[in-house]
Amino acid sequence: MPNLYPVFEMPELVEQQQTQPEPEYLESYLFDFEKGDFVRDAAGRIAIADGHTAWVQWCIKTVMTERFACLAYSWNYGVEAEQAIKHPDRALVEMEIERTITEALMADPRTELVRDFSFKWRTDELYVSFTIVPVIGEPARIEGVRLRAV
Repeated sequence: MPNLYPVFEMPELVEQQQTQPEPEYLESYLFDFEKGDFVRDAAGRIAIADGHTAWVQWCIKTVMTERFACLAYSWNYGVEAEQAIKHPDRALVEMEIERTITEALMADPRTELVRDFSFKWRTDELYVSFTIVPVIGEPARIEGVRLRAV
């Protein structure tokens, strides 16, 4: 009696490895967050930051920007600090801030890891510090970023 179900040998599967290009750390203009303005040299020209410093500045700016607050930014830029600060418990606020900062910074392929969070509460303000680890280069410690009034 003939077999109703076909029999065949499985072909050998070849897995293709996808290689992703290494992230680029492009130069950018140097910004002074304390003064709120670009750094200028003696001739009045805006100073240029190397790629690693530009990436660190991007991380700081990302943490200082509220997600979805400005249509000029993409949906995955910024943090959701306003939502996190609404929680009644400080421990829960800190956990949510840590989560949203990590998500925002990990959206960039140049970021490998975000760690070592610490928080400082001052009356109605919250300051966060953390370490960012790039894919290429040395880790950087970000100190005392003011999120907003609590």
